[in-house]
Amino acid sequence: MINNIIASSVSIMPKWFIKLFSKSYIAGHEPKEVINIVKNLNTQGFSATIDILGEHINSQEKTFSVTKEYIQLYDDIAKNSVDSNISVKPTHIGLDISMNLVLENFKKLINKASESSNFLRIDMENSKNTDSTFEIYKDLYRSYPKVGVVLQAYLKRSIADIEKLASPDFNARICKGIYKEDKNIAYQNPKDISKNFLTMAKLMLAKNSYACFATHDLQLINDLVSLTKEMDADPSKFEFQVLYGVPMKGKLKKLLKSGYKVRVYVPYGPDWYEYSLRRLKENPNIAGYVIKNLFAKK
Repeated sequence: MINNIIASSVSIMPKWFIKLFSKSYIAGHEPKEVINIVKNLNTQGFSATIDILGEHINSQEKTFSVTKEYIQLYDDIAKNSVDSNISVKPTHIGLDISMNLVLENFKKLINKASESSNFLRIDMENSKNTDSTFEIYKDLYRSYPKVGVVLQAYLKRSIADIEKLASPDFNARICKGIYKEDKNIAYQNPKDISKNFLTMAKLMLAKNSYACFATHDLQLINDLVSLTKEMDADPSKFEFQVLYGVPMKGKLKKLLKSGYKVRVYVPYGPDWYEYSLRRLKENPNIAGYVIKNLFAKK
């Protein structure tokens, strides 16, 4: 009950409270901090993907600075021999300014990914950017195949997108979707979203594409495990993904113990506010946990 109240009142919460909450989800402000956290995750058996927090940048110089930071991050990953790739939001490096600019920056990143023999994930934002993001993906894929996108299960178009893009080299993270979208283009009922998620997963596996199942829904994870067994899916063609800091009731360790690959999405940086608001709306139980700790007897 309290968690639902929290979720509905996120927008009026004081920033200091959101910051308290954000500590559960964010791996510090500096590259050194995030690399150390990824090292620790690797020690536990997890892979990682690192995201520099930020979005909707409207300064060309700022997009160049963020791109440079991502390039350095590839070097830090290699230097420290950690098992991690990177995830980048298109609006963080110029999509809100122009397609030419965002492609210029992404091409610097794909060249660095190739040089490092690493992988680049293009994050998906709201639906107005979906087509542009797929165009960026197709352009980069022509240069280097170790690049992937994100498909959102609440979007009604996603099955058709898989049909258009799927191949043995196609790599996509499937998530439910967190941005507010109109009912004409997006499922609103959680059961419908989960059902579409499973349909998308089945299609990805049938196409022999690489599927990343990104969810914290324990029942959906169980259903995905059952699906991969029913399809006798090759474990090297899929993985599970979760956000850093989300309590999973021991499920992740069980997945690792069963031989499944699990990757943790690890965000860092000073631009924590918008990301934290979305996460808090998605997982109000975390806010309840923070409140309990604030008022717990010492």
